[in-house]
Amino acid sequence: MFNKILIANRGEIAIRVMRACKELGVKSVAVYSDADSNSLFAKYADEAYNIGKPSPSESYLNIQKIIDTAEKCGAEAIHPGYGFLAENPKLGEECEKHGIKLIGAKGSVIEAMGSKIESKKLMRAAGVPVIPGTAKGVTELEDAVEIAESIGYPVIVKASAGGGGIGMRTVYEEDELVRALESTQSVAASAFGDSTIYIEKYVEEPRHIEFQVLADEHGNTIHVADRECSIQRRHQKLIEESPSPIMTEELREEMGGAAVRAASSIGYTNAGTVEFLYSNGEYYFLEMNTRIQVEHPITEIVTGIDLVKQQLNIASGEELCCAQEDITVKGHAIECRINAEDPLNDFAPNPGKITGYRSPGGIGVRVDSGVYMNYTIPPYYDSMISKLIVYGMTREEAIARMRRALDEYIILGVKTTIPFHKSMMLSKHFQEGKLHTHFVDQYRNEIMGHMSEVIKTDTEMVARLRSTFKPSPKVAAVSAAVNSYMAKSISKNPNNYP
Repeated sequence: MFNKILIANRGEIAIRVMRACKELGVKSVAVYSDADSNSLFAKYADEAYNIGKPSPSESYLNIQKIIDTAEKCGAEAIHPGYGFLAENPKLGEECEKHGIKLIGAKGSVIEAMGSKIESKKLMRAAGVPVIPGTAKGVTELEDAVEIAESIGYPVIVKASAGGGGIGMRTVYEEDELVRALESTQSVAASAFGDSTIYIEKYVEEPRHIEFQVLADEHGNTIHVADRECSIQRRHQKLIEESPSPIMTEELREEMGGAAVRAASSIGYTNAGTVEFLYSNGEYYFLEMNTRIQVEHPITEIVTGIDLVKQQLNIASGEELCCAQEDITVKGHAIECRINAEDPLNDFAPNPGKITGYRSPGGIGVRVDSGVYMNYTIPPYYDSMISKLIVYGMTREEAIARMRRALDEYIILGVKTTIPFHKSMMLSKHFQEGKLHTHFVDQYRNEIMGHMSEVIKTDTEMVARLRSTFKPSPKVAAVSAAVNSYMAKSISKNPNNYP
């Protein structure tokens, strides 16, 4: 096992990795931007280093600064978390040049899976079901028209090098194709530096089901069950659960087997996720995420496997903790992403200072968070505040527990997605498990109806609780004195503090 690991990320995922390091007796190193100088993750780490200005390009995306910091502090490995550099093959290349282990997939694998076109070509060769579509990039309108006609409308136009739904357009007839092609190519060139697009059959009202995979450097590959990730807005996930409400042992064995074939065929190592679209009894490969996922906690809860520890063990050369037949799924877990966003304003980001914070607790409740009372959420990064995860013996119990936990979760000062999540838990269609990727749009009226009642109740509750976030004059004076003392100590001995 490594002695020291640098986490090239921020927020709750940085703390999540540091917790695994602490349990394994490994020193953790944080890197932070000027905007994150007061962040919880920087204070939680054993060591922390400022790497630049708030702009990601000058800090968290600056590979050279991260490599330099790893060498400076003597870190033997780098964990990229998710987002930022997690799926950038150049980080792996630089790590290899400098004798640093990247806790993740190989650069060549990341590059292959990062291309929508190349990844589907590899999956077809591996016998994994793929959505009908182009086998190569498209740039000319004539080719696009011919392909769309052969597949049959509706089709979806996507950026080959992109993700997160950026530039994605659904086309129902030929007249729309010209505008869609121009729009997606323009967005793709701007966002990814590559205007190549591809076209595939549009699967209407699909479920988004993914399988966690683990693969070591000794040739062992397994899947660690399934997750349902169909509740989304703008192709970004909001709620995930494990197992999927439609999953059977037979379907899990079939889809899980396809996920293992997908990973094995490309020589995959470490943790990854194979994502599928499922509709009317058919499933198709969507993409492979070559990193740990935001929603990994729900898999950990229903299987009992610490996925981040497995990442560290695999990277240090150990074999997998178990075989496929050892994996069992017990109970049901749900994760709600708590973001600093206004759900009444199309989920617009709402960064700012948290003036009141009280997280939920009790049996079966887990909160992965990177914030605290009086912390200011910076506007430069993802809007996630925390992940609220609950466990129940059944899906019904998990939903009831999530409702209770959401009622306990108090965040003041910024708008959050908590009212949306409360409304979702009240939705009869959600409770029935009738999920698909357009669920939020289809049942918007029902969700908004619940949300108006939720917000009214929340407003009354916050008014009752607001005084609990105001310390007495005596406590406030002591707190101010401590803060003053710490500031002076840090200025005198800056190397002793992160």
